[in-house]
Amino acid sequence: MGELRVRFAPSPTGYLHIGGARTALFNYLFAKHNGGKFVLRIEDTDVERTIEDSAEKMMESLKWLGLTWDEGPVVGGPAGPYQQSQRQELYRKYALTLMDKGLAYKCYCTPEELEAEREQARQAKKAPRYSGRCRNLTQEQISRFEAEGRKCAIRFRTPGEGYTVVDDRIRGEVSFANEEIADFIIMKSDGLPTYNFACVIDDWLMGITHVMRADEHLSNTPRQMMLYRALMAPMPKFAHVPMILAPDRSKLSKRHGAQTVEEFRDKGYLPEAIVNYLALLGWTPPDATQEIMSLEEMIELFDLSRVSSTAAVYDVKKLTWMNGQYIKALDPEDLIERVTPFIEAAGLATRERLEERKDWFKQAIITMQERAKTLEELAESMAFYFRPPDSYDEEGVRKHFAKPGVAGLLEKCVEVLSSIPEWTIEACDRAYTELAQREGVGRGKLIHPTRLALSGKTFGPGLFDIMYVLGKDETISRLKDAIKFINTLE
Repeated sequence: MGELRVRFAPSPTGYLHIGGARTALFNYLFAKHNGGKFVLRIEDTDVERTIEDSAEKMMESLKWLGLTWDEGPVVGGPAGPYQQSQRQELYRKYALTLMDKGLAYKCYCTPEELEAEREQARQAKKAPRYSGRCRNLTQEQISRFEAEGRKCAIRFRTPGEGYTVVDDRIRGEVSFANEEIADFIIMKSDGLPTYNFACVIDDWLMGITHVMRADEHLSNTPRQMMLYRALMAPMPKFAHVPMILAPDRSKLSKRHGAQTVEEFRDKGYLPEAIVNYLALLGWTPPDATQEIMSLEEMIELFDLSRVSSTAAVYDVKKLTWMNGQYIKALDPEDLIERVTPFIEAAGLATRERLEERKDWFKQAIITMQERAKTLEELAESMAFYFRPPDSYDEEGVRKHFAKPGVAGLLEKCVEVLSSIPEWTIEACDRAYTELAQREGVGRGKLIHPTRLALSGKTFGPGLFDIMYVLGKDETISRLKDAIKFINTLE
């Protein structure tokens, strides 16, 4: 058996959707597990729907996820070019080959004639299908059509009887009646190939041994198998991965939140977490309880037999939880590098300023790392470290500031904190314990209003961690600001 070769072949009509990313991932894992090659091909023949920077953005997203291709655009390879727009001569060549064999023919039907056929079928409550009216044109008819200036498409002659059986590696055998598959266009009248034709030519000439793609393409497979046989080309093995559905089991759409890899990246999700989560959408590792896995572990464990044939349900809450687990496990130095662009975007500090205060920034990061779910959330939640709160949580004000005696207690907090000679977490903790004992109150009576004073929030890292990171002067300054605010409430 030769080298295993798979491909991911997106159309540049948008950006890398999570469904496409999952398909790319499964192909990548399958190739690497079996010592094969992962090929990237850009199917850019749909000129009207092509978005200018789509292909470039898709490639950036794949690289960001760590799914680097062995052959394809930029990196090259022996089977190139890897963009369909650069392979037009090949499609014309093999279309003519099929015509020479009598397996394809010119079709001069106008859009109006085809629409009339479809309308007639609808009126008869039948599925619209091409009638084959150009299947056996005489040379005289062809000459007349060309004299009229009609442009022709090229259609493939389907068998018309029997069955085409797809032996799918995930779904098993799926049978299609050939009589239900009308002669289909392989080259459009504008000279461009259709998806089914270009896909077959490219997979054949690129030596693709396994075609793994979304199950929405299953209905295309019998047409492609007919073309392989007509061209006497080796048939690849097919595997159609299940759909990804929304939590309510409807089709995934914008209303369910972020959809593209770029959107997740911009919201502060880590590529490792996205890859890990996508792998589990339809694939189960041997140890079904194992959820957190590196890309290397997935490569070692991936097996097509463990890919489900039923739809997977997308749950952004689970992805966000998983992202939090990855953030929690990062080395602080690594986390600093990753969160810095989000700190800059939030207008909290420049990269240069963070470099100058790297030790301080690391201390601040460590206090927040345990709770963060995304890098964007982490940056936003750290805002109080960079600047005093410009407001206080309303419910917190009612619970912790608006009660009698709070301003007096905070004034005593200022006194004890001012007398601490060496500013440490332990010293601040001890000072509050001793003050609470002297005042005959629970520590919470001091801790809760102090937290609100320092951060503007009622939740967050340990209070004494916050004090230590802010430093003595800033802590006392913010307490004094809070006392002034409380006094305006009385």
